[in-house]
Formats: sequence, structure tokens, C-alpha cells
Amino acid sequence: MPRQGEWNEADFFELHTNRMAELVNGRLEVLPMPTWFHQLIVDFFVDVIKAYLKQNSQGGVVLFAPLPTRLFPGTIREPDVLYVVPQNLPRKGHRYPEKLDFVVEVVSDGVDTRERDYEHKRVDYAKAGIAEYWIVDPVQRMITVLSLAGEQYETLGCFRENETARGKYFEKLCVEVSAVMALENMQSFGSTPESDNQQS
Repeated sequence: MPRQGEWNEADFFELHTNRMAELVNGRLEVLPMPTWFHQLIVDFFVDVIKAYLKQNSQGGVVLFAPLPTRLFPGTIREPDVLYVVPQNLPRKGHRYPEKLDFVVEVVSDGVDTRERDYEHKRVDYAKAGIAEYWIVDPVQRMITVLSLAGEQYETLGCFRENETARGKYFEKLCVEVSAVMALENMQSFGSTPESDNQQS
């Protein structure tokens, strides 16, 4: 395997592992294993965005990791949730997307992962021209919404429980922060935290 700092895109795509990883400046960054709560949040956002697209007759595709995306030469990221408009969908024969329009990251435990999502990915996603970036933070119980303004993101809001997260990209998309954080108490898919509590 290449030494850290010497990885290239060809090496990265030849890597076979059951752990998600990203390529940044020739270095391989192995991502933490997602937790139950993390994946419930990812599932929630995929469902919400799919429902929004259907209700507003809007095309494009929303997917979830793992799906490596080449943001620009030498940098490959794997957003937890990603949306691609029809004109940016991978061309036939291309295995991975190269242009994203909206992304969501769910912050995992650990100082390194917080720095990656709040700082490094903020820079990378802006450089890649991704219109909007939402950061869902289960520890701070907060959703930060970032909108691309020129070459950098501006913060549209840091929304906490009992508040509604909104952005610019999906004009009518509203997410109740309390509903997202309540997923921590969900015991089964298709149920609500309230019904789980009543059954226990």
C-alpha cells in the first residue's frame, strides 16, 4: 500500500475495505464506523429529501454513503447524504458522481471527526461548488446550514431543538431539529420515539 502522502486516485479506487475512507492531499482518511443514531439520521434526511422532490416535482437523485465522490483532483469525499440535479448525474459508464449540489454530514464522535466536518469539509465542499451544506450534530443537538456565497460558505443559521432548520437551496424544505434528535430514542423503523416509549 502507498505511504501516507503518496496516495493517488487510482490507488484509492483499488482499495478494498469494509471501512469508509476518503482521499485528501495524498493521505487516506479512514472514517469512523457509523452508530445506530447516526444511521437513523441519515435515513431520516434521505426520506425527507425524497419526499420533497416528489411533492415539488423536482428531478435529480438523493443517495447516501458509501459513494465516493471526486470533488476536485486529489480529493475524494463520501458525504453521508448527497443530492445531484439531473444535469449533473454521472454519464453512462461513469461509476461515481463528480458534481454534487447539496450535501448533509452527520457528525460522528471524536475531535478529529468534528474538525473534519466543521472545518476541512466546509473548505472542500465550497471549493467543489456545492450549493448548500448541512451539518447535523447529535452531540450539540444542532443543525448548521451553510450556503455557498461566491467561493465560501455563509452560515444561514445554527438551529437547535424546538427550532426549524431551513436553507436556500430547497426553498420549502423545513426540518424540525427536535424531530431529528428524537430519533435517538427510536427502537424500530416505522415507529416513533413516542410510541416506543409507550410500549416500554
